Amino acid sequence: MTFFICVFILLMQFLWKYVDDLVGKGLEWSVLSELLFYASFGLLPYAFPLSMLLASIMTFGELGENYELVAMKSSGISLFRIMKPLIMVAVLITCTAFFIANYVLPHTNLRFTTLLWSVKQQRPEMVLKAGVFTNEIDGYSIRVGRIDNRNNSLHDILIYDHTNNKANQSVTVADSGFLNITEDKNYMVLTLYKGENFSEEGMDRNRRNYPFRRDKFEKQILNVRVYNFEFQRRDENIFKNSYRMLNIKQLKSAEDSLSRDYKLRVRNFIMGTRYNGYLDQRLFARVMGKDSLLKQYRVDSVKYIDTKILLSGTEIWNNQEVIQTAINNARNNFQEVNSIENNLYARKRRINMHEMEFHRKFTLSFAVLIFFFIGAPLGAIIRKGGLGMPVVVSIMLFILYYIFSMTGEKSAREDVWNMAAGMWFSSFIFLPVGIWLTYKAVTDSSIMLADTYVNLLKKILPDRLLHKIFKDEDSTPDQ
Repeated sequence: MTFFICVFILLMQFLWKYVDDLVGKGLEWSVLSELLFYASFGLLPYAFPLSMLLASIMTFGELGENYELVAMKSSGISLFRIMKPLIMVAVLITCTAFFIANYVLPHTNLRFTTLLWSVKQQRPEMVLKAGVFTNEIDGYSIRVGRIDNRNNSLHDILIYDHTNNKANQSVTVADSGFLNITEDKNYMVLTLYKGENFSEEGMDRNRRNYPFRRDKFEKQILNVRVYNFEFQRRDENIFKNSYRMLNIKQLKSAEDSLSRDYKLRVRNFIMGTRYNGYLDQRLFARVMGKDSLLKQYRVDSVKYIDTKILLSGTEIWNNQEVIQTAINNARNNFQEVNSIENNLYARKRRINMHEMEFHRKFTLSFAVLIFFFIGAPLGAIIRKGGLGMPVVVSIMLFILYYIFSMTGEKSAREDVWNMAAGMWFSSFIFLPVGIWLTYKAVTDSSIMLADTYVNLLKKILPDRLLHKIFKDEDSTPDQ
C-alpha cells in the first residue's frame, strides 16, 4: 500500500513539472498513459526507500501501539528476532530494487526520454486569443478581436500573409469567421464572412508605383497546409548512448572510453604548452609515464626556481630577451587554457555523470535496507501506527536523506569530493543512525521519554542553573 502511495505522490510531482509540455497539444490518452507508465518506472528508485521507511514505521508502530510487541517480548522473544523475517524481506526488496535499476530502468528511461522529447517537439493545437497575434500557423499571422464562446465564432479578424517570404504585401480583413483543423491535422480550414483582401503585386525595386488590388467577398474559405501538428515519435537511437540508458557494464565501458579520450586531450594540451626547458622536461615526464628516458625527471625535490640563478650566466641584453620570451609563452599558454578549458570541463563532467549513475544504482538500492533499520526500531520506539505520525516522520527523514544525497552528488559532480565519498555520503550518515536506533530499540531504551532528556540535562548543566530552572517550574501555577 505504501509503495503505490509513494509512486502516486512522486508521479504527481512529475506531472506538475511537465504540465506545460503536455497541455494543449491534443495528445491521445494512449500516449499520455504510456508516458505516465514509463515515468512511474523512473520513479521506482526513490519510491522503494520511501515506501520501506513508511511501511516499517507503520507496521512496528501499530504493533507497539496495540502492545503486541510487549506481549512478544514478555514471552521471551527479542525485537531482533521479531525483525529477522522482515530483514529477509527487506534484503529481497533491496535486490529487487537493484535488479530494476540495472536491467529495467535503462530500457524504460530510453523509451520515456524519447517519448517525452517527441511530446515536447509536438506543436500545440491552434489556440486563438482575443486581441493577440498568433503565429502558430506557418506563413500566417492572425489576430482576432473577439471570440464568442457560445458557438466558437471569431469576430474582427485580421490576417497577414507571409508565405513565400512576403513582407505584409497581402492583408485580409473579415467581419467574422470559423477556424477548424482537419482530423489528420494536416490542414487548417478558415471560413471568413464579409471581408476584403488587400494586396500589392509585382514588387520591383526599379519601379516607384506598384499595382494595388482590393477584393470584397461575402464568404471565403482558406485551406492552409500546416506542419508538425501531428504527433511523431522520434528515433530511440538518438538517446541510446546517454548515461541514464546504460546498465553497470555499459557504464563502465563508456566511462573507460571517455576517460581515455579525456586523458589524451589533457596530455596533448600539456604537450602543446611551452615553458622553459626545465619545466617542459618535468611536465613531459608526468604525462609520458611509460617513457623510461624521462624517468629521472619525475622525482624532483626542487619546489622553487630562482630566476636570478637561471639568468646569472647570460648577458644583460640576453636576459631581456629571455624574459620577453617567457612573457610571450605565458600569454600563449593563457590563451590556450581559456580556449580548451570549457571543452575539458564538459568532458570531465560527462565522465562524472557516468560514474554517478554507476554508484546511484547501488546507493538507492542500499537505501532500502538502511531505511528499514531506521523505520522498524523507530516505529517500535514511538509506538504510533496509521498514516499520521509515521507519514510526518518518514517525510522528514526522507527529506534529510535527499538533502545529504544532493549535497554529496553535487560535490562529486564538481570534483570537490571523491566520487565514492560524495555518492555514498548520505548512506555514511544514515547507516550509523539506523544501527543506533536498532540498538536502542532492542535494549528498550527510553529515548522518546521527556525524563530521559531531563536527566541528561541534570548531568550536563551546573547545579545552580538547574536549581533556578526547576524552581521557576515549581512556582508556575497549575503545574
